[in-house]
Amino acid sequence: MEGNSSTGKKLGFISIVLLGINSIIGSGIFLLPNKVYAEVGVASLFVLLAITMLVLSLALCYAEVSSKFETNGSSYVYAKESFGKFAGFQVGIFTWMSCIIGWAAEAEGLLTALGGMYPIFTNYAFRKSIAITIFILLGILNYHGVKISKILNNVSTLGKIIPLTLFIVIGLIFLKGANFHPVMPADTSDLTFSHNFGMATLVLFYAFAGFEVVPIAAEDMDNPRKNIPKAIITVIAFCAVYYALILIGSIGILGKDLAFTKVPLALATGQAMGQFWFDFMTWGAVISIGGITIAYSFAGPRSAQALAEDSLLPKSFAEKNKYGAPGKAIIASTIIAILLSLTGNFIFLAALSIVARFIQYIPTALSVLVLRKRQDLPQGYRVPFGPVIPVFAVVVCIWLITQAQLEQLAMGAGVFVLGSIVYFIFLRKEKKN
Repeated sequence: MEGNSSTGKKLGFISIVLLGINSIIGSGIFLLPNKVYAEVGVASLFVLLAITMLVLSLALCYAEVSSKFETNGSSYVYAKESFGKFAGFQVGIFTWMSCIIGWAAEAEGLLTALGGMYPIFTNYAFRKSIAITIFILLGILNYHGVKISKILNNVSTLGKIIPLTLFIVIGLIFLKGANFHPVMPADTSDLTFSHNFGMATLVLFYAFAGFEVVPIAAEDMDNPRKNIPKAIITVIAFCAVYYALILIGSIGILGKDLAFTKVPLALATGQAMGQFWFDFMTWGAVISIGGITIAYSFAGPRSAQALAEDSLLPKSFAEKNKYGAPGKAIIASTIIAILLSLTGNFIFLAALSIVARFIQYIPTALSVLVLRKRQDLPQGYRVPFGPVIPVFAVVVCIWLITQAQLEQLAMGAGVFVLGSIVYFIFLRKEKKN
């Protein structure tokens, strides 16, 4: 049930929570525990704790600023209201791009999961043709409005919770205590471990990324200023507990073998329960990743729509079709997602997505300090401890950016330069009009 306020055409509180869970739980937790373990071993549990603290601090920032607005755009709106139109536009472009990159990464992750069971999915031509088909189908689905997307989002969210819950139970039953020793690598004093810890943190952060998607489509939600803040905090708390139990189960069953598999949860389940359960968990990953691609395909075009409504992208991107969806923004987003999928693999796209996200996280955290002083805005939820949590979030985000690869940082800089050119073109056009 959606609650008394739900009209059926908008997302009620429960659907918003499910959208948030669907936006976060995807390829990251199914496919990345091996990458983190390969970097720092059992200390990956401490990486998870550090990431949880950072994500919770960012979620609290989003909860406060989202309680002041009811329009689409999320980080774009917050940055524009806090630091001006140019800063808002740059954040808006990165918000749009992070959704599309995340969409492309998840499609690649889905095919990686299938490749663990069906070797044909490792064939490049076949793999990319399936990826293109996925993007087109999701674009068509999204083009037909909120109602179908809402149903599939709710169903796919529940579909991913079932196998993950089963894995947690299996992990607690079959884990081996010896796999948790040593807790820390033999030498934690050198720069190599420090670098590995930073890389592991950056990689595992992707498993939490997606909570910022929740406010993007605020206009498609019931009572967004009240429901979105509660939903964001609920989602992060839920995912943090789930992830901790999943990582413990992965290490407990596989031990050092965790570092050498592309499908860690499926392999762990298969070792504990047999081939049938390996296949079951693989299909659970497919459903999970399919669900998150739905969430990204839904949120991405709404970011472009918000920019177009302010004349910072073609006005046609803001136009709604007969189903109430931003049709042309959906088409443009789908095309860009296809191009990204053709040029990158899962790990690269996942890391690139995180770099793009930090460009929206940092201004959003800083906007908390600016917007809480605005008397013309509703005074909704307020982050505790004054400026401590927003400042902590900004500092850690900047540190994590330094852990990214030079190529990913260069692509981020390229998006900034291109965004600046687009901004001044449309600004000049707006002044002429």
